[in-house]
Amino acid sequence: MAQSKGWVRRYFKAFCKGFFVAVPVAVTFLDRVACVARVEGASMQPSLNPGGSQSSDVVLLNHWKVRNFEVQRGDIVSLVTLFS
Repeated sequence: MAQSKGWVRRYFKAFCKGFFVAVPVAVTFLDRVACVARVEGASMQPSLNPGGSQSSDVVLLNHWKVRNFEVQRGDIVSLVTLFS
């Protein structure tokens, strides 16, 4: 019984260490480098969602391009409101 408790405790400790390292790294990556978003609706047709409003496309939002002002003609720009 003591061995099984020791194994569970080691597993839980390793999980917590990994969790508390992986979550901040993932959040920073998604906030500063790139994130994945789903585009729905008719606002981007025919470039995105060519099948109609029932379908959705998945896009990669590159934060580095915008931060370095490397936006060019033909690029799709996504705006997010901070106020609801």
